[in-house]
Amino acid sequence: MENFNFTTSDSSIFILTGIPGLEAAHIWISIPFSTFYIMGLLGNFTVLFVVGKEQTLHKPMYLLLCMLALTDITTSTSFMPKALSIFWFNLKSITMNGCLTQMFFFHAVSTMHSAILVTMAFDRYVAICNPLRYATILTNARIAKLGLLGMIRAVLFILPMPLLLTGQPFCANRIIPHTFCDHIAVEKMSCGDTTSSKAYGLVMAFVIIGFDLTLIGLSYGLIIRAVLRISSKVAHQKALNTCTAHICSLLMDYSVGLFSTLTHRFGHGIAPHVHIILSNLNYLIPPMLNPIIYGVKTKELHDKVLKYICRIYSPCATDFKPA
Repeated sequence: MENFNFTTSDSSIFILTGIPGLEAAHIWISIPFSTFYIMGLLGNFTVLFVVGKEQTLHKPMYLLLCMLALTDITTSTSFMPKALSIFWFNLKSITMNGCLTQMFFFHAVSTMHSAILVTMAFDRYVAICNPLRYATILTNARIAKLGLLGMIRAVLFILPMPLLLTGQPFCANRIIPHTFCDHIAVEKMSCGDTTSSKAYGLVMAFVIIGFDLTLIGLSYGLIIRAVLRISSKVAHQKALNTCTAHICSLLMDYSVGLFSTLTHRFGHGIAPHVHIILSNLNYLIPPMLNPIIYGVKTKELHDKVLKYICRIYSPCATDFKPA
């Protein structure tokens, strides 16, 4: 690894190395990373645009999709511009305050993302188990309040992470072997006692994921029980189809995220560059695939997106009205 010598004026500067051991391949690695990032931005901004323009989509389910799209955009944007500046221009320096700020926003938005997935599971439960009361139980105002509650939870749970590291002494090199200021990577760079920081980070990872997965599991347990009581196989299929997109999103987010966290903390035999690549892909692939999954599986959104695509590529076709 390249050595960096700091003067007194550099005491607040950290160095992000990118992907350790693969520095020579940074340009090549940036191609799929930037492709995933751009596709994620295009897909999520498309969801926001279409839902915003179409009055018929101003419903709780689509408001949740917009929240999911916003967290996907914010999560990937919180680290990808800096990662690409490392890959393309070798701009590796970042201030300590900038590093801790990036860490806070990155983890806070990820936590809010998890809360939105829980709310979406509740939305599917109400839609299947209490369809007649859906409009009264889940209003747009109530969904907005649940989103605000998720944001408050994220801030309260994640704020101690950078605060616990603020007073820590950092090693002279101040080199972070990562593409962004992940909590675990910054924590490992400290030369002081990080027992409390490690314990808090690990507890929060399991508390947040464990609590959210428990609520999601409870929702789907009640959904399965309600579906099994339906005698019609067609009704079975229709009910389960409404959950397919959400289940796919859950499998992507939680399985990859939990695997990445566990390997980073306990997989000491795994090469460092594997940890870093997994960590990056964990926050690039779901934002790219979520709009595709929901666009394909949600017929109403799918039709509206196609309508706008047709307007772009065949402007005259919008004047045609079928008999």
